[in-house]
Amino acid sequence: MSDDGLKPLDPAYVAEVISNPPFVPIPGVSNVRDLGSYPTTMSNVITKPGYMFRAAEVSNITKEGVEKMRALRITTVFDLRSDPEMKKYSTPIPTIEEVHIIRTPVFKNEDYSPESMAKKFELYARGTTEAFIQLYSQILDHGGKAFGTILRHVRDKPNSPFLFHCTAGKDRTGVMAAILLKLASVDDHYICHDYSLTRVGREPDREKVIKRLSTEPLFAANTDAALRMLTSRYAHHPRGTRPWQAFLELLERVYGGVEGYIKKYCGLTEEDISRIRTNLVMSPRSRI
Repeated sequence: MSDDGLKPLDPAYVAEVISNPPFVPIPGVSNVRDLGSYPTTMSNVITKPGYMFRAAEVSNITKEGVEKMRALRITTVFDLRSDPEMKKYSTPIPTIEEVHIIRTPVFKNEDYSPESMAKKFELYARGTTEAFIQLYSQILDHGGKAFGTILRHVRDKPNSPFLFHCTAGKDRTGVMAAILLKLASVDDHYICHDYSLTRVGREPDREKVIKRLSTEPLFAANTDAALRMLTSRYAHHPRGTRPWQAFLELLERVYGGVEGYIKKYCGLTEEDISRIRTNLVMSPRSRI
């Protein structure tokens, strides 16, 4: 079956989308989005704009990008990547003046052994909802410490904007974004929509992704499998269930919902969660 989700997107469409909110232009960094201004299930309450940003790797940020980050008042960056992938892709942690970059790897170094990576890439190559769910489960199982560090920042520094990222700003970053938005009582539809925007946000890096993955034996002769690393479907999935909706259902069914996950895997309390939720949202009137 043909997978239209792997075809290149119209450049004019991509340019239009990424030049408007929630996308935020930071030169040298792709797929940057502000998680603020989403409506919540609470009356007259939205997620706090200009506070939490998600992105792809920041290793190639330009001087102009640093100035933009300063203008956004971002003073803390959480890096969800592990040492082996930074070394493999030659994307080290940059030095950004007045920005504190905190190492918060989701996976341990041993999770990047050739055997482990072959298994992960094989799941991506399948492109099925079931395969993606296995990948998301691994992120949830391993990411508690990393995600807890970011949540503690929200708890303790409600007025200190931050950015979090992995390599593509899709899966690990997507799970962290979903945790934050679920905590803020954002409806699943908007959470899935946020995830789906990565398909557009990563399109400018399409050729770079293919070039990187072409060095992997599994992807060298299978471009479609490599391109599935770019996909983030919500509205359409040729193989059935929407992956991100299935992920949110997994979070509820297996991990006890976002609060159950945070208590068990991140070591936070009810009081912590209440404070974090308060710090994630605001009344639209307070912006006037």
